[in-house]
Amino acid sequence: MKTVTDSFIDERTIEDTLNAAVAPDRRRVREILAKASTLAGLDQAEVAALMNVVDQELLGEVYSAARSVKETIYGSRLVLFAPLYISSFCRNDCVYCSFRARNRELKRRALTQEEIAAETLALVTQGHKRVLVVAGESYPEGTGLQYILDSIATVYNTRSGNGEIRRVNVNIAPLTVDDFGRLKAANIGTYQLFQETYHRDTYAKVHLAGVKRDYNWRVTGMHRAMQAGIDDVGIGVLLGLYNWKFEMLAMMQHIASLEQEFGCGPHTVSVPRLEPAEGAPFATSSEWLTSDEDFLKAIAILRLAVPYTGLILSTRESAETRRRCFELGISQISAGSRTDPGGYTAAETNGDLKGQFHLGDHRSLNEVIRDISELGFMPSFCTACYRLGRTGRDFMDMAKPGEIKYHCEPNALSTFQEYLDDYASPDSRTAGEQFVNIKLAQMEPPQRRISEALLGEVKTGKRDVFV
Repeated sequence: MKTVTDSFIDERTIEDTLNAAVAPDRRRVREILAKASTLAGLDQAEVAALMNVVDQELLGEVYSAARSVKETIYGSRLVLFAPLYISSFCRNDCVYCSFRARNRELKRRALTQEEIAAETLALVTQGHKRVLVVAGESYPEGTGLQYILDSIATVYNTRSGNGEIRRVNVNIAPLTVDDFGRLKAANIGTYQLFQETYHRDTYAKVHLAGVKRDYNWRVTGMHRAMQAGIDDVGIGVLLGLYNWKFEMLAMMQHIASLEQEFGCGPHTVSVPRLEPAEGAPFATSSEWLTSDEDFLKAIAILRLAVPYTGLILSTRESAETRRRCFELGISQISAGSRTDPGGYTAAETNGDLKGQFHLGDHRSLNEVIRDISELGFMPSFCTACYRLGRTGRDFMDMAKPGEIKYHCEPNALSTFQEYLDDYASPDSRTAGEQFVNIKLAQMEPPQRRISEALLGEVKTGKRDVFV
């Protein structure tokens, strides 16, 4: 029996495409990569073909093409953010998650607004400018969505010296159109929601109880968000729940549906991998755990298939894996992350609490910034597009032809200079200044002049300058 979502998540078509796909020859691979280099994206058959590439030389060409496409659109910048977990209470029973309702071993906590302000202050004093507010699907009694709205306001209102959070993105359970309208009015950046798995039978097996069991309600969440006027949305899957190749093609169908109905696809795509989680043994026993090679391949192919999206990489992955992924088209990363409510102030408050999953990269923001700049990538805290209304279709109109990088790189340098002046350790500041000079020298003259003007303003004490 067909469901209301069969029109855009068509499992039979996905399976037929996967069954028809074979390891492509060199000519076919290079034809696909030539198309991708024009920033035209890829169709499902082309994605399926690249997923079957096993020849290491050809894989190297795929990886090289992915980095080239990313740099054509966004330049070398990597946007930094941190997740801010405000509650670990949840009414769902998702077998892969430590926050699952039946996990009796977890000591749960929902932060008060005062505690959220303290967490925000801890992030601000590290140098962060954007956060992702995350909460389990159960809010303090009598509050509902208002708890989230109050929390967003608290984050925006918490400042210290030159420090502030300039953009709050949100990852919470899907809402009605009316409630999405309330969320938009709170001045959020991107609304993020992961389907976890698009495979219906698997979805039923890993979501045992709670509202999240409703596949259709979740998979249509982005449609309701965009109907409510939230034009920057972020989708994703949790690799390791089912066949990663199926998930990739299903996500392509989801993207196509949003583009067809709203003229705009997702602003970001995330592909986190299943990681160990306290009280969730499935997280280490799934038969579909994704190998490093397949993970890297998935990231590179996504960059080629949907070149204009931001590809997000979390601290689930180790520092070494993250370094490898940077070369494949990743454009946004979390840094210095904690996945337990109160985790950023844990030394003073609740060091016994556990996170939603195990982290792979435990380095501080300063260490991550030093690392990525030494690798030749440009750390960025930019939030200019949100402030200037470059969202949704307007953003995509600039991203698809590769014009957005002429804003991204100058803004990245100015926000990086803010970080160096206000928060960096002495050695990081010295290295960072050298990096800035190298990047300036590599820019085309018009872009360099804009960047030098912005940097000059920052060095005279101005903050939050952008183009």
